[in-house]
Amino acid sequence: MRYISKQLPLYVQIAEGLADRIEVGELKPGQRLTSERELSDALGVTRVTLRQALHLLEAEGLITRKQGSGNYVAEPKIERKTTQLNPFTQGMERSGFKTGAEVTLQEKRSAKISVANRLKIPVSSDLHYYHRIRTLNNAPVMLEKFYFPVSYFPGLEEIDFHNRSAYEILKTEFNIVITSAEQSLEAVAASEYEADLLRISVGAPLLLERRIGFDQHNRPVEYAKDLYRGDKIKFLLDTHIEKDIQP
Repeated sequence: MRYISKQLPLYVQIAEGLADRIEVGELKPGQRLTSERELSDALGVTRVTLRQALHLLEAEGLITRKQGSGNYVAEPKIERKTTQLNPFTQGMERSGFKTGAEVTLQEKRSAKISVANRLKIPVSSDLHYYHRIRTLNNAPVMLEKFYFPVSYFPGLEEIDFHNRSAYEILKTEFNIVITSAEQSLEAVAASEYEADLLRISVGAPLLLERRIGFDQHNRPVEYAKDLYRGDKIKFLLDTHIEKDIQP
């Protein structure tokens, strides 16, 4: 086999070196980096090259820029597992965060074809539809958009969703337990509406998790689209090679 070796651009090498210092804790969250002039002098590179490296680190979420103040090491992203059906509230509280919720939209609407197909209900069936901002330590990190069929959850609109887990409400009030889900994950850009609710810039990166939740009777009873701030949340995958496949 013929191997191809190509010299990494200098700015990439610098970014990798700084990233390593951040990841091992030499540069700590919240720490201000030295000025661009001092840092470029210390590394023996031009400020143009240094800025390319800093832009790369910013794109990876390792540093943040504060206008008129400088570059700072970013806080570590909050980890969320995707290999388990892990309700947001319980999972984050176990990790030591104070969780919160604010309902920004609550209405009934008729199921369009796409949602009806996912929930295996007739088109135009009544749905409960919510938008809810989720916070960690009072900072917005996720916008939930979710549907529940009215036929399964009559009177749901009378229940306060502001500071309760949706799954806890379904279990306590309706004896319905979400036991499994079909999920997908993709990168999207924040719309003006989403950016305003999450306090980020229009076009900022978001992670969109689509989910169909199944209850203990294997009925699809929830369809959700959760939008996570890409600068705050990262997903963990625990994968294994199938037993009948050789590595």
